[in-house]
Amino acid sequence: MTTTHPTSLPPGQANRRSRWLRPLRALAGALLASACLSAQAGNWPERPIRLIVPFPTGGATDVISRLIAEQAAKELNANIVVDNRTGAGGTIGTGEVARNKADGYTLLLTTSSTHAVAPHLYKSLPYVVERDFTPIAHLGDAASVLLVTPSVPATTLGELIAHARAQPGELNYASSGNGTIVHLGTEAFLNQAGIEMSHVPYRGTGQAINDMLAGSIHVLLDAIPTGMPYVRSGQLRALAVTGRQRSALAPELPTFQEAGLPDYESLTWFGLYAPAGLPDEIRDKVYAAFNASIQNDAVRQRLQSLGVDAPRSTSRDEFITLVREDSLRWKRLIDAAGVHIQ
Repeated sequence: MTTTHPTSLPPGQANRRSRWLRPLRALAGALLASACLSAQAGNWPERPIRLIVPFPTGGATDVISRLIAEQAAKELNANIVVDNRTGAGGTIGTGEVARNKADGYTLLLTTSSTHAVAPHLYKSLPYVVERDFTPIAHLGDAASVLLVTPSVPATTLGELIAHARAQPGELNYASSGNGTIVHLGTEAFLNQAGIEMSHVPYRGTGQAINDMLAGSIHVLLDAIPTGMPYVRSGQLRALAVTGRQRSALAPELPTFQEAGLPDYESLTWFGLYAPAGLPDEIRDKVYAAFNASIQNDAVRQRLQSLGVDAPRSTSRDEFITLVREDSLRWKRLIDAAGVHIQ
């Protein structure tokens, strides 16, 4: 029996064939990967979706996230499991999302704290906002209310500013911690008004409210739903709200802009993200479901009762622009105030 052996190509021809085969193999691999990804996107979701909330259970962001996620799950006909991954001002849970696969089964519901504030506040983060995430949707905005104790001789924002100027160093203000929106929002107010107050940081605003009621804290920016009951009972006084428009929860209160600070605004936005590289088809499905959720009448009414207004941006591109502009605004404030966290 005669055995035939393949004839080897001369070295020059072999090298040439290798050179043109490599890009073909790469192209074939890319097409195969794309086909697999497209098939996965078409079948998505096939299992429960994990929605990471980088803030504590029971807090405002957690309550809002669960409310929106419950309706979004109905829109998708899928289970959405809220997973609270807390720590370092929300940056730990946010960093975990950045390291996950971009397959639509890990999402992030977060606030301006992690994406507009933290990049300028912390010297190092486990993520880069524009590199590591797929922005999906802007879900809402929440303003705050400026509260003072009855011992402060001010019934308007202008009177508070005048008193602080006349009595420098007399007043203090509380925050929910160094670098939080409450802290930075108050610093922005002081900066624009040209006044000074001593900062007393807390781990949340609950104890701060108690100390206000006891008279040891003079000023606090608080969430409107939690702060206004103390105003209605006469225990505290409200001077203004931090949004561009008056709040439906306290329509009698002026905005800071109406009260004499035309450039002041401090809003917390809520947004939905996925890891970078999320296929467009999945991104669009997620957007449609969560957008339908916040437009649901029952969800909308509940969000409003929690102090969350309809989002200022109505498209993904508008949301991206809003985050960039908000980030620049907080950067200027943080740099001017010299606030940084290791």
